[in-house]
Amino acid sequence: MEIDNLTPAELRLWRAFPRGEAVDFRTAEDEDTGQGADWGPERTVRAAVLRALLLNGPQEDGEIPALKLAGARITGLLNLQYGTIDQAVRLSHCSFQDAPVLYGARLRQLNLSGSVLPGLTAATLHVEGVLRLTDCRLRGPVRLGGAQISGALFMDRAQITAPDSAEPALQLNHVTIGDDLWAPGLQVEGEFRLNGGSVAGSVNLTDARLSRPGEVALDAQILGVEGDLHLRRVHTAGWIGLRGARVGGRLDLSYARLSNPGDAALRAGSCTIGELWLRRSPPMEGFLNLRRAQIDVLFLEPEAVPDRVLLNGLVYTTLTPHESAERRLPMLSREGEGYLPHTYEQLTAAYLRVGDDHAARVVQLAKLRRHRRTLPWYGRVWGHLQEATVGYGFRPLLAGVWLLSLLAIGSVAYALHHPRPLKPSEAPDFNPLFYTLDLLLPVISFGQEGAFAPEGGYQTLSYALVIAGWILATTVFAGVTRTVSRQ
Repeated sequence: MEIDNLTPAELRLWRAFPRGEAVDFRTAEDEDTGQGADWGPERTVRAAVLRALLLNGPQEDGEIPALKLAGARITGLLNLQYGTIDQAVRLSHCSFQDAPVLYGARLRQLNLSGSVLPGLTAATLHVEGVLRLTDCRLRGPVRLGGAQISGALFMDRAQITAPDSAEPALQLNHVTIGDDLWAPGLQVEGEFRLNGGSVAGSVNLTDARLSRPGEVALDAQILGVEGDLHLRRVHTAGWIGLRGARVGGRLDLSYARLSNPGDAALRAGSCTIGELWLRRSPPMEGFLNLRRAQIDVLFLEPEAVPDRVLLNGLVYTTLTPHESAERRLPMLSREGEGYLPHTYEQLTAAYLRVGDDHAARVVQLAKLRRHRRTLPWYGRVWGHLQEATVGYGFRPLLAGVWLLSLLAIGSVAYALHHPRPLKPSEAPDFNPLFYTLDLLLPVISFGQEGAFAPEGGYQTLSYALVIAGWILATTVFAGVTRTVSRQ
């Protein structure tokens, strides 16, 4: 490009480029870049000039060239497709007429902070350093799928609006980031696609606002994050998809408000997470899917559990904060998938790890009651008998209470009316206590039952005591067997 064809604004930039000097056309640091379409020729630079500088700009010995431009109106299409740019590029607080095309380009560093753009096409972009989109406002899709960024990607407070686009508003699918994805306060209207991405550091989406009602708002399936995934105070309209994702540190959903009524609000099935925090937040509008997930520490407050959860196959090592079993059990009744013994076993194991045996027994009792509802009528009857007599083996003292009660009833009844002896000359002295024990205990014999024969209603009472004794013995044996096998 001939220098004679440059406007005064472009000439100023051309002369600053070889020395890496910054050119700032702003009249105030807080001016609204959204009004950039009205800026005049005194701060207008053609995209063709930027392209010429980056691909074949002037050089000066002993100087490091760089493109540093702020507060400019950039007209025309900045097309650097497949280009290799050795200089740092900073186009901050600029207003772009057309969406830059950086598909397959290789850059050392790119900074578009504070700029207003109609979109960005930069799939498979390679950046050796940092990519900054801080405070950017983009009115069309941002295409960064397959990009490789050696440093960090900064998108804090960026606003991306493409709700009516047929493609995702923010495309970071299969992106590779060598440091952090830093985007607190990010606002996206449309789909945010992050599936298949790999982040060596952490992902920070604290205070983000993601809106795509009724559809996927954040698609992060099979995402790999070595550090933490922060979604603190995030607001979503639409669902978050984390199926198959791997988060080495903490997935933090504290104070989050997730809304997708009638469908899943969070789908995190088959994922692997170091810590999952669901705390200090209202129940999500929609259901929670954690099927087949593997979590080391599950920080789940009962108040944060939605009306429906899917927990089949969920494996967790530690459940915190420590709550009573009565507070945790309603979560298991919201599964909506019928009787799932695995969920009860997981909760039981969590209580046993912290030494709360009482809570573990309560959970096991709840499991057996839930299972009882799936049995035919005779199975339910037998289950009720086991619970009433020995609490399914978890309350063996109940059998003692029943035994003592029946023993007292029989002893008093037969003390008031001795049964007649079958052989008066051979019968031992009648003892109402041991006679009742003979009736109740089906194995032990004190020689009383076979020597005396009650009549009338007392005979009926003896039959009832014999039947009760057999039921008690059978249920105690079943309960003890269950307890031994469990241990």
